[in-house]
Amino acid sequence: MKIISFAVPCYNSAAYMSNCIESLLPGGDDIEIIIVNDGSKDDTARIADEYQAKYPGIIKAVHQENGGHGEAVNTGLKHAKGLYFKVVDSDDRLNVDAYLKMLEKLKEIVADGKGLDMMIGNYVYDKEGAAKKRVVRYRTALPQNRIFGWSDVKHFMKGQYLLMHAVIYRTKLLKECGIHLPAHTFYVDNIFVFEPLPYVKTMYYMNVNLYMYYIGREDQSVNEKVMMGRIDQQIKVTKIMIDFLANRNLPNRKLRHYMRNYLDIILTVSSILLIKMGTEEALAKKRDMWQYLRDKDRRLYFVLRHGIFGSQMNLPGKAGRKVSVAEYTIAQKFMGFN
Repeated sequence: MKIISFAVPCYNSAAYMSNCIESLLPGGDDIEIIIVNDGSKDDTARIADEYQAKYPGIIKAVHQENGGHGEAVNTGLKHAKGLYFKVVDSDDRLNVDAYLKMLEKLKEIVADGKGLDMMIGNYVYDKEGAAKKRVVRYRTALPQNRIFGWSDVKHFMKGQYLLMHAVIYRTKLLKECGIHLPAHTFYVDNIFVFEPLPYVKTMYYMNVNLYMYYIGREDQSVNEKVMMGRIDQQIKVTKIMIDFLANRNLPNRKLRHYMRNYLDIILTVSSILLIKMGTEEALAKKRDMWQYLRDKDRRLYFVLRHGIFGSQMNLPGKAGRKVSVAEYTIAQKFMGFN
């Protein structure tokens, strides 16, 4: 029985994918690593096949036509046989000590027959050239070292939200909730961590620095200029998240509050990028995005539009847009722009 299935989406990742895979191998026979070669044009396919040949009981190489990060995650989930599922991007890695501690805890929980929907750990912005790495911890928001539910969750600070780097989902939960990420679209990791949340009943948080999130490549998806070039994909993700949350009955107050705040942050990131672009076309897209929310769910629109961030994202005129851009630090903290 495999405890965790790791999906490693790879596109032209030959230069760095080995660092990622080697950080996962210490899990041994308790884990499986699904390397998804997403139509790469470099040596990614060869490296993936070599790893599969060397570790046939642990590593599976899957080759597909290019479908983007989301389609690679979909493929990884389709092939997953482990009880739990985690995505580790090919330019990132896990901290081995934290990883092994978390793996042992998952094995203990499974052996005791306790149900657990989501395991949570810290992640580190492993920024190129930074002397001090920023760590996103959840010790102020979540109980530590015990199984808990949404009613036990405390206040999440801005920039402290659960990104894909922090979570390990129960595989069956992901499959049963029917999550399917859109192809050829960046920033779908927000959908991946967002849509399963109403199905999560039990969580466990370990205050260990599990995920090393590399920041530094100029072509990286969270590079500000790259994000502006892909703004239509960012808007697409934002609208998908609006569609999911609009008019949804979430009886747990804390879950409802958390998901609204998460969407608020995504709207803020999209709005700030469009404001910084500054063209009439970009500003029209911002207005359209907020109108889309209003058309989908007027009550949710009112809550977010007249909240702290929504009101500042929609100030009129050039002076108002300058104030809005002052909120850029929120987007930086959330996305880890480089």
